[in-house]
Amino acid sequence: MLRWLAIAGQVAAVIAAAWFYQIQLKIGYISIVIGVSVIVNLVSMSVYPNVRRLTESQAARMLLFDTVQLTMLLWLTGGLNNPFAFLIVAPVTISAAALSLRSTIALAGIAASGVTLLALTHLSLVTSDGEVLAIPAVLAFGFWAGIITGILFLGLYAHRVTSEQHSMSEALLATQMALSREQKLTDLGGVIAAAAHELGTPLATIKLVSSELVEELEDQPDLRDDAILIREQVGRCHDIMRSMGRAGKSDKHLQVAALQTVIEEAAEPHVSRGKEVHFDFEGDRKTLLQPEARRMPEFIHGLRNLIQNAVDFAQGNVWVEARWNNDKVLIRVIDDGPGFPLDMAGRIGDPFVRRRGSQFSKKRRPEYQGMGLGLFIAKTLLERTGAELSFNNGADPYLLRNELPEKCGAIVEVTWPSGAELFSQNASRDALGENDQIT
Repeated sequence: MLRWLAIAGQVAAVIAAAWFYQIQLKIGYISIVIGVSVIVNLVSMSVYPNVRRLTESQAARMLLFDTVQLTMLLWLTGGLNNPFAFLIVAPVTISAAALSLRSTIALAGIAASGVTLLALTHLSLVTSDGEVLAIPAVLAFGFWAGIITGILFLGLYAHRVTSEQHSMSEALLATQMALSREQKLTDLGGVIAAAAHELGTPLATIKLVSSELVEELEDQPDLRDDAILIREQVGRCHDIMRSMGRAGKSDKHLQVAALQTVIEEAAEPHVSRGKEVHFDFEGDRKTLLQPEARRMPEFIHGLRNLIQNAVDFAQGNVWVEARWNNDKVLIRVIDDGPGFPLDMAGRIGDPFVRRRGSQFSKKRRPEYQGMGLGLFIAKTLLERTGAELSFNNGADPYLLRNELPEKCGAIVEVTWPSGAELFSQNASRDALGENDQIT
């Protein structure tokens, strides 16, 4: 459709120049060039169905054809003296927005070569009176330089914007997948927890009865061994149900828990990875009760990512602190690693940021690519709960090792207003009612 519009515009320009302005044009050659474009478009419509998605090379060839066709048409109609010469920038800009950098550079080189050719040689525009329509040489040079600059600048600009959009789309997709996974684990854990809760009483009864049978069957070793086996298997069932239910819980009395409990749940997968994780929970003296937190997948997964990042980069210690008062709730994650690089301070939390203490991370995390996606996911998920995040370092990275304070690494602070949906500082302990039916 764009090419049909271009063809219509080219025909209209030729008609206006030849009939209304009496400019002598090589109508035969111009018709051939425009006719080739018509034929290519008709063939494309017949070969490719409307739902066909062109490959990289096919799209590049299409844009290359448009560039060459426009260059030939401009050569026949005055070169850079033609006011429509700037349109040669269009295919390069489209390529920068849709194709790879390699294809765009190749097309930009061809377009720049074509513009240079038009500046050096072309058929002149001559009126019916024999007057040659041409701009001064200095303006022609300026027009050439302007088009070349436009090819480079607009191509680079379009490629940069498109790359950022693609990166953000991929990062948001990864965030959605992480949240979906956490939600599924939470739902599965809820089913397991409900089953464990319902089976708790009969399993306890079986265990009690089997223990009594073990005592009563002292003189019948075979039966006593069977009773011992039953008791052991009941204990095993209890352990299995408890381990399966660690991903989450759905009973109403466990949907909301003390802030300390939920934070420790989020950190639990990383407390046994060889680093010491220290917890510190302290509220304002005027606040009587610790705030309760909902077990939201966004909160748990986001906080878990921050703690994982701290454990990965820590030398040996990670501190997870929580502070609260009547105005806000603050969670702070600190490590004793190298901290955030100063040159990336403005982009921490953006997706696909490529390093944090590169030499250190290669030793500590040999598989780590340094893409910043984990921090982006954590930041995005936590911001969905109403949080604000800040990233800082605990010390000047240029200090000597013996001059560094204990908490010298990265500091991530997550702050919520006390009235956020995630938290509640309940003064009462009202009954929660019956559990919801699992469907």
